[in-house]
Amino acid sequence: MEAKDDVSVLVRAAADGDREAWNALVDRYIPLVWSVTRAYRLAQRDAEDVSQTVWLRLVEHLGDIREPRALPKWIMTTTKRESLRLLRAAQHELPVDPLTDTSLEAPDHEEVDAELLRSESHQALRDGLAELSAPHRELLLLLVADPPISYREISRLLDIPVGSIGPTRARCLDRLRATPAVRAFLTAEQEREDLGGVRNDLERVVRQR
Repeated sequence: MEAKDDVSVLVRAAADGDREAWNALVDRYIPLVWSVTRAYRLAQRDAEDVSQTVWLRLVEHLGDIREPRALPKWIMTTTKRESLRLLRAAQHELPVDPLTDTSLEAPDHEEVDAELLRSESHQALRDGLAELSAPHRELLLLLVADPPISYREISRLLDIPVGSIGPTRARCLDRLRATPAVRAFLTAEQEREDLGGVRNDLERVVRQR
């Protein structure tokens, strides 16, 4: 059974006019839009204009999306194009000194791509954690708390023996990796030969204190 917050489910529901599904898509990917506009050094008002245009374009093309899991890449590409279009329009309207004006410098594409991976990995972890039982989810969240929480304090908060935290942590992590959300992300990352995003976050969960 597909999870209600699975991207494919959300895209199909939003295309059918489900407002909650549409809002969920916007909430999930708005950080990605902002990360791209920051890379292009857009002013706040310009970034908001680009964001609005991106969502309008998505509304127009929701029914055309054949592979919903490619949606983050579509959003990133559309945001890049709209950012460039706006910058070029501004260049025609305002005098620019090429020796001193840095607003039209090429953005750091590696930074944008890294932001995309971070966004996808964090979403996968959130989705995966939501599929775990409440006790297992609470344990993993406590283990990655910042500042760190001692095993003694975790034992007190969850009312479990200190000695059981390590073995339980390993079982929770195995179940997290096996959730559809995390498994799908890891599979996609294997195809791109880059497993850094989620693995780094998972290592925070399992690292020894």
